[in-house]
Amino acid sequence: MKVAIIMGSISDMPVMQEAIDILKSFEIETEVDIVSAHRTPEKLFDFSKNAHNRGISVIIAGAGGAAHLPGMVASMSPLPVIGVPVKSSNSIDGWDSVLSILQMPGGVPVATVALNGAKNAGILAAQIIASSDKNVLNKIISYKESLKETVNQSSENLNK
Repeated sequence: MKVAIIMGSISDMPVMQEAIDILKSFEIETEVDIVSAHRTPEKLFDFSKNAHNRGISVIIAGAGGAAHLPGMVASMSPLPVIGVPVKSSNSIDGWDSVLSILQMPGGVPVATVALNGAKNAGILAAQIIASSDKNVLNKIISYKESLKETVNQSSENLNK
């Protein structure tokens, strides 16, 4: 199973890299590309309509500003889409991106993570895949356990 990670601009890459990194830690194959909803609409249409035919299981789409990319992809793809609002240089503190991705009309869902929350998008994509892949499920369980251990260790260190 493979996750596609797309973004509207190369300037989104520092944020989206966190999704790539966490998915690689779960040994989930990724495909990464720049697909602009406004500047490359033909590429957007082709990507959205054909991702499932190329073995993609989940799409993570990061976008800033008007942030149409995740919703446009979701409107044409049968795959689950996770939107990552990206705080960009032309953004209103990121709220425009958050609301553009969050406020999708009925029938066109986009799972939305926090502003610049690409790591959580990667974890959510892995959890979606884990629902039908026991190997990935075990890695998610181990990851969650490591989170708990980190908090417990911090608590112990604090109370010493």
